[in-house]
Amino acid sequence: MLFRSPDARFYAMSADMGQTVTNEGKPLVLQFSAKHEQNLDCGGGYIKLFPSSSDMKSMGGDTPYSIMFGPDICGHATKRVHVILANKHDRLPANLMIKDDIECKTDTLTHVYTLILYPNNTYVVKIDDEPVSTGSVEEMWDFLPPKDIKDPAATKPEDWDDRPHVPDEDDVKPDGYDDVPESIVDPDALKPADWDEEEDGEWISPTMPNPDYKGPWRQKTKPNPQYKGPWVEPTIPNPDYETDDSLYKFDDLRHVGFELWQVKAGTIFDNILVTDDPAYASKFAQETWGAMKDGEKAMMDEVEQRRQKAEADEALAKAAADAAKAKEDTPEDAAADDEDDDDDADYTHDEL
Repeated sequence: MLFRSPDARFYAMSADMGQTVTNEGKPLVLQFSAKHEQNLDCGGGYIKLFPSSSDMKSMGGDTPYSIMFGPDICGHATKRVHVILANKHDRLPANLMIKDDIECKTDTLTHVYTLILYPNNTYVVKIDDEPVSTGSVEEMWDFLPPKDIKDPAATKPEDWDDRPHVPDEDDVKPDGYDDVPESIVDPDALKPADWDEEEDGEWISPTMPNPDYKGPWRQKTKPNPQYKGPWVEPTIPNPDYETDDSLYKFDDLRHVGFELWQVKAGTIFDNILVTDDPAYASKFAQETWGAMKDGEKAMMDEVEQRRQKAEADEALAKAAADAAKAKEDTPEDAAADDEDDDDDADYTHDEL
């Protein structure tokens, strides 16, 4: 179990698995639990598998890894499960992110994250022992160039008409359409009776929008009878594409570790498992996380209820204290008002 503190720190910790392993011809399962007890708002919660060639004594963000897997949270924008696999044959980029956007858990309960790579080049991601993403390794990671590419020799035919609508030749601008002014003299406007042209100058009648003006003329359109739709470039088989049945495979897995940045520390990691048996991983998850999840949820609910009750009691106590203070202040204020009234009465009597 790993408990992270203090805040705003990079953390790095790893363990040697005891031997270099490969998942050739068999599944690879990477599983662990994470509990963001601190209500994490920005930070990583992912695990990494490293090859034997990585220098774990100076482990950091630049240390080469084979697999990175787990939740990553940063504000409202990032709440996803990373599944990053190292590229093959020294191709670039060095690490490839899964194309699926898998939402991670953001509450303060314990959750189990499971990644399974199968030898038929398929994968499964589970959260709490339930699949949340499945599919083809080739389709979900850009290990290979595309099977098909646009035909560089293809050009759009000259007679290809991709206009959905064309001008309607039967729609003709009416005679005199452009002679209608945008504004006209206001017929209701009258020269003021006191207007003096020698002093005020020549009176010019104000204008108003012309109700007969319809704006610039625009010819109507009609469906294009020659419309063929958007032209789509044809594709051809990519000469650089070669199938690879070993995309799932990692020949050199030696170390497991965490290399994280957490703004708010306090994540608890537990039950780390690397195996080739998906059924055992599921059984292990149920015997660990599954055996305590209901009790943990009940305990967290009780803690939350106590917190809410404490806040409510504190609010009531504050309201009572404020009311008591207001009551204590009232007699003094009233006595002061009475003294002011007596002074006013004496002053009035003296005047009389």
